[in-house]
Amino acid sequence: MATRPRSGESGGAPRSVLFITADQWYGRCLSALNHPCVRTPHLDALAADGVLFRNHFAQCSPCGPSRASLLTGLYLMNHRSSRNGTPLDERHTNIALEARKAGYDPILFGYTDTSADPRGLPPSDPRLRTYSGILPGMSVGVHMAEDVRPWREDLRAKGYAVPNAPMDIYNAAGTSLEPGNNPRPRPIYRAEDSDSAFIADHVLQHLSAHAGEPWFVHAVFPRPHPPIIAPEPYNTLYARDEVPAPRRLGSPSEEAQQHPYLGYLFERQRRPGYYWGHGINIQDLTAEGLADLCAVYYGLISEVDDHIGRIVARLKETGDYDRTLIVFTSDHGEMLGNHWLFSKEGYFDPAFHIPLIVHDPDPAAQAARGTTVANFSESIDIMPTILDWLGLEVPHQCDGMSLLDFLNGQTPEKWRQEVHWEFDFRDIPDQSAEIALGVTSDQCTLAVIRDERYKYVHFTALPPLFFDLQSDPNEFSNLAAAPEYRDLVLEYAQKMLSWRMAHDERVLTNTLITPQGVHVRNGPRH
Repeated sequence: MATRPRSGESGGAPRSVLFITADQWYGRCLSALNHPCVRTPHLDALAADGVLFRNHFAQCSPCGPSRASLLTGLYLMNHRSSRNGTPLDERHTNIALEARKAGYDPILFGYTDTSADPRGLPPSDPRLRTYSGILPGMSVGVHMAEDVRPWREDLRAKGYAVPNAPMDIYNAAGTSLEPGNNPRPRPIYRAEDSDSAFIADHVLQHLSAHAGEPWFVHAVFPRPHPPIIAPEPYNTLYARDEVPAPRRLGSPSEEAQQHPYLGYLFERQRRPGYYWGHGINIQDLTAEGLADLCAVYYGLISEVDDHIGRIVARLKETGDYDRTLIVFTSDHGEMLGNHWLFSKEGYFDPAFHIPLIVHDPDPAAQAARGTTVANFSESIDIMPTILDWLGLEVPHQCDGMSLLDFLNGQTPEKWRQEVHWEFDFRDIPDQSAEIALGVTSDQCTLAVIRDERYKYVHFTALPPLFFDLQSDPNEFSNLAAAPEYRDLVLEYAQKMLSWRMAHDERVLTNTLITPQGVHVRNGPRH
């Protein structure tokens, strides 16, 4: 594993980290990856001066669990923060706590959706009333919880008539996505005052105030997460006829025949308001309405791209660009009508395929600039990569692996041949999944192993799925019960078991107390 000197060693300039995440960004949505219509010139430029990982996947969803994996380097099966609101065990270290060991004060602009560990907290502690807590070790520049209070107050100070309900900020223009209504809703705020602009403005202020110093910034953009409503000009940036048609069968009922879980999921998403911020049955969208929704989603992506462009430009103005590791990724993806699904639940690729671009300013990375890595990478690799770049030891808890060799233009000798993700669909308050599917809460789980050719989905208490991605790249045909695939299904089930066994929690497993004292030997997992 390649390792860089610690910050400040060997007389070098102070080193900084800009760790950017978007929210709900499907990995194909980059013009650098030849998307049919999305234009992301600033991220394309960053990729041209860095490395683009085109087979990068999240380890779980929704926001809280996925960020727990991203920020701790742990698979869901180890950190166990499985739903928004499931506490993250305080015994786990994370990227912020580790960066502090090198003298950094990691500062957050946005949110981490970290649910506090209630053990040891009094029942009246306000942290036990929200899932949108702050990752331990993070200082706060701006905290954008679900109530978006700082942004609301900023809009109010600028003279906007801000509604009391946070969601009404987006809907107050009197438009909706219901079929037959205005297909391109416009919010009450101008583009320069949007939620994305608000985050970028505060990041820019911080970078200007600390130019030339070592710093660690975690910038979290709330878009293109729904509501899929964008300010001008982003709401009309893409035309209907530019939008690629979703990959899906003729109807939701036809799709639901693939697996009992899909039947349950379609029933859930028919409820008005399932798609956050849109009080409609999302399946009722006409083809034109869906094209408009997708076009505005792409517009939100372009808006974030523009603000990332502003931030990179400021780094170049201050001279910090040439000493700053820049990481851009997302927490999870978005189904966007594929398989008639929206949001990020389930097991299909679009919900878990996410972007990753890394700009490494070091001379050692010169040979890799502008390259695209086809090898599989996972969100749990981000924490080890940043720590490795800073010259810090990667904690034994981490399931991920440093990407630094790829940034140096080398392919590691031993690298994963598959990606893995998990999804937990339990419903603790209402037991809706448990009742609908006849399972217990602890059986509301699935795990995926996917390589270039095949994809295996294992449900704890429901039938498995198996896809041949070469002949069926859109995952329409479940081959798990096909006799000719029986041996392959068994092989991938065994691979799944081996993966889980190799990645069991191991913080003290390789420690042995003997008469001679404590012996520790933590080698690579594979």
